Amino acid sequence: MSTPLRDPALDAWGDSAHYDRDDPFPLFARVRATGPVHEVRLADGHPAWLVVGHAEARAALTDPRLSKDMHAALARSGEVVAEGLPGPALARHMLAVDPPDHTRLRRMATPAFTRRRVERLEERVHAIVHGLLDGLEVRDGVVDLVAGLAFPLPFTVICELLGIPQPDRAALGRWFRTLLAQDQGPAAVAASESIVGYLSGLLDLKRAEPAEDLVTDLVVAARDGALTRQEMLSTIFQLVVAGHDTTTSLIGNATVALLRHPAQRDALVADPDLAPRVVEETMRWDAPVPHSTFRYTTEEIRIGDAVIPAYAQVSVSLGAANRDPARYRDPDTFDIFRDDGGHLALGHGIHHCLGAPLARMEGHIALAALYTRFPAMRLAVDPDELRWGHSDGLVLRGLSALPVVVS
Repeated sequence: MSTPLRDPALDAWGDSAHYDRDDPFPLFARVRATGPVHEVRLADGHPAWLVVGHAEARAALTDPRLSKDMHAALARSGEVVAEGLPGPALARHMLAVDPPDHTRLRRMATPAFTRRRVERLEERVHAIVHGLLDGLEVRDGVVDLVAGLAFPLPFTVICELLGIPQPDRAALGRWFRTLLAQDQGPAAVAASESIVGYLSGLLDLKRAEPAEDLVTDLVVAARDGALTRQEMLSTIFQLVVAGHDTTTSLIGNATVALLRHPAQRDALVADPDLAPRVVEETMRWDAPVPHSTFRYTTEEIRIGDAVIPAYAQVSVSLGAANRDPARYRDPDTFDIFRDDGGHLALGHGIHHCLGAPLARMEGHIALAALYTRFPAMRLAVDPDELRWGHSDGLVLRGLSALPVVVS
């Protein structure tokens, strides 16, 4: 049997010449068909290993020999760490460290995201959703659902949990949108600096004027020596990003999926209680986070049939794993009634998404309300005109805008 030819994309993984941010799934399928684990070269020239099979991805996400501490792992290898935006000031959060630091940092934030705490937020989320739908800005019969609903809903909720004053949220939202946009020029640098400065001031405010919010909880923990200032800043930054961006993408991706599958859209319109099924299938079929953040091998390890050397970067493709035909029936089919559900879109193991209950609840409420209010909603553009864009097209993937006709 002849060996399949190496896909050129593996020699420039993430490069726009091969990697279509708007529809990466055909590429995922091609690569996965030739094996579950591949050595690749990233678009910036660095070597890495890519995991695309479901079983292999699940194993990698729980392997303690795969470190999330980039600085420690690369320092051991002798490689210099290249700092990107937003830089080292915000780089010490739970997604970038290993136990015991990960355990300590996660424990600080966990009380805000327990299932019981999330359930108490449901009434407030309902009110926010209906207020946003009431206030949708219609221009020439068209509404941008990203600007009108998908972004402000989770951003408002996470700001309220953290205790970010309402008058500050508009500017903070603009800075985050700029930082996460594809263009990483001077505007992104300025936005990064503004975010660092604002969050530093927020910590000082909560120290002087404590309240019942998560930032105050972090400040109190710091008094007892449980957190450094860098860890507090990093944790707040990570919670804002994770607390709004993935849910924004989830709501947008689910809306597009339903509008492109009218029979399933009609099923949701007829029975809004199907919203949880829509959320789970959207996360499997069109993961808001198509790749996990990088891991680094602390020793030589085997994943599937691949032997990965020590100190190597490893990227787990959640989007590819979630469409693995070895795990799912008709994996490229969007089917809210499938009986072989489950997915890795929210991660697995100790780094499983802390805010998963909140993201699910926001998605359920938003989609049920949206399709109850606008059952005949349709795309205002051809689906091929939709654009998914982030500063890191590998890790994050969400719609830049979602123009729809709601009447």
